[in-house]
Amino acid sequence: MKKNKISKNWVNKQRRDIYVRQSKIDGYRARSAYKLMEINEKFKIFKGGITILDIGAAPGSWSQYASKVVKNGKIISIDLKEMEEIENTIQIKGDFTEINIQKKIKEHIKKSLDVVMSDMAVNTTGIKNIDSIQTGELCKEAMNFSKEVISNEGFFISKIFMGGTFNEIVALGKKIFKEVKVFKPLSSRKDSKESFIICKKLR
Repeated sequence: MKKNKISKNWVNKQRRDIYVRQSKIDGYRARSAYKLMEINEKFKIFKGGITILDIGAAPGSWSQYASKVVKNGKIISIDLKEMEEIENTIQIKGDFTEINIQKKIKEHIKKSLDVVMSDMAVNTTGIKNIDSIQTGELCKEAMNFSKEVISNEGFFISKIFMGGTFNEIVALGKKIFKEVKVFKPLSSRKDSKESFIICKKLR
C-alpha cells in the first residue's frame, strides 16, 4: 500500500511539474535538459564545433541539448543503458568506471575535449547519506578521468549532492581546476539535495 502511495505522489508531482510538461513540448527525453540549459546560460560553456563527453547520458536529454547548441561539434555519450540515437553523438554502452570502457572512450578522442559533463547518480537506496556518498564517488571518478582528456581551458560539469562528500569534491575540484563554482538551477527540484559543480581551466 505504501509503495502505491509513493508511486501516486510521484505521478502527481510529475503532472504538476512545469519542466516535465515543457520537455514534452520541446522534445527532450527528460526535464534534466533544463538544468544544463541554465548552467550554460550562466557559465557560457557551449559553442559551435566543440567536443563533449557526456557521462551517464541516458535517457539522453543532456546530449540532446548539447547537440542542438554545438553545431558541427562532436559528442561522446556513455551509459550502462541503451539510448535512442541522437544527432552528432557517438554512443558507448558500458560502465564508465571500468578501465576497458575508459580506453574505448579515449579511442574516440582525437584532440583534447572541451567539456566533460556528468549527470551520473547511483540507483537510489532511499538512504540519503549513502546515495550522496556513492554519487559523490562517481563524480570524483569522472573528475579524475577528465584530467586525462580535457583541454587546458576545458569545463567539467557534474551533479553533486549536499552531504558526506560535498566538501571533498569541491576540494578535489580546486586541486585540479583553477575556477570552481557550485550552482543549483531553478529547474532542480526544491526538495532535492542536488547541485552542480562547474570547474574550468586545468591547473
